[in-house]
Amino acid sequence: MKHISVLLNECIDGLNIKEDGIYVDATLGGGGHSSEILKRLTTGHLYCFDQDDYAINKAKERLSAIGSNFTIIKSNFVNLKEELNNLGVYKIDGIIYDLGVSSFQFDDPERGFSYKYDAYLDMRMDQGATLTAFDIVNTYSLDEISKIITKYGEDPFAYKIAKKIVEARSIKPINTTFELVDIIKSALPQKVLNKKGHPAKQTFQALRIAVNDELQVFEKSLLQAIDLTNIEGRIVVITFHSLEDRICKHTFKEYSEIKVPKNLPVVINELAPLKLVNRQPILPTEEELNNKKMQVRNYLEAMQMRAYPLRFEQDKPLCRCMAVFVNNAKKVKTLLRCRVRTVSTKRSALHTLPLLGGKVWAPAARAVDD
Repeated sequence: MKHISVLLNECIDGLNIKEDGIYVDATLGGGGHSSEILKRLTTGHLYCFDQDDYAINKAKERLSAIGSNFTIIKSNFVNLKEELNNLGVYKIDGIIYDLGVSSFQFDDPERGFSYKYDAYLDMRMDQGATLTAFDIVNTYSLDEISKIITKYGEDPFAYKIAKKIVEARSIKPINTTFELVDIIKSALPQKVLNKKGHPAKQTFQALRIAVNDELQVFEKSLLQAIDLTNIEGRIVVITFHSLEDRICKHTFKEYSEIKVPKNLPVVINELAPLKLVNRQPILPTEEELNNKKMQVRNYLEAMQMRAYPLRFEQDKPLCRCMAVFVNNAKKVKTLLRCRVRTVSTKRSALHTLPLLGGKVWAPAARAVDD
């Protein structure tokens, strides 16, 4: 299945790429954003961060077909400044974050990110990390689990879910995603179970964020990015839920304003480090959403066309093979629907910032620029 990058054109426009610039893709994933950045560089260079070996290998093949002026760094983007400094890079012209789990990780049932597959409770983005969802579910206290689900999942039934988890693990360890899903369902009232959407979604999101320390890592990395980015450089962030979005908005707001004492005639000779390019988040267009739906439809039709010839070559063995194939198609359809829905919601937001030098801009020039 072809990787579909979210808000691709908006991100590239937001970066305002210079052909000789230094750019960073903090979340390489399938390489969609990196590919478009690399196409626009001549003497410039692209640095890509990712923790997942499979994603790195696939993206490396894709980028190598475009050019050689890129470097892939196997590290969490919380180490952004340290890793770049080690390579002799102290300033950059732009950086992009595409937050959340990559499609490679969701598409692999064995990684334990999805409540749609029965797998070991892992949820590590970095397979070299030690903490897993299994550890949290089976060793953390009732209060700790409840706080995680409340803070990162924003689930009003967090305490009841945590209590059911503790009760279940006292009988036997909770090993798999499906075991956890059943426990979550047992904690929820029927009216909640009847609602649209999977009942385990918020709990799984909370555990994933806790396992990978996603919010703290992003906040620390974003501050490093602000420090690294050149004057008139750009920072682009794609967020998918309110927790990420809140950090992004608050950080950008803090660094794009000068704090002036109220009711005092103070003359400020400095400008804020950042200036907002767009006051409101950029959302996907209807055209992009329709194109993605068409890609999903075409992909599923192609799978069916490939499946039917298998049916007539042999009888029972290939009938079973086709059944597996069709089931996989359903799984793919479900995943893609999730991605399309994610893209279509208002919670999928793109923020862009250019950096301004401290005293470079005169008041008149600033007024014109506004």
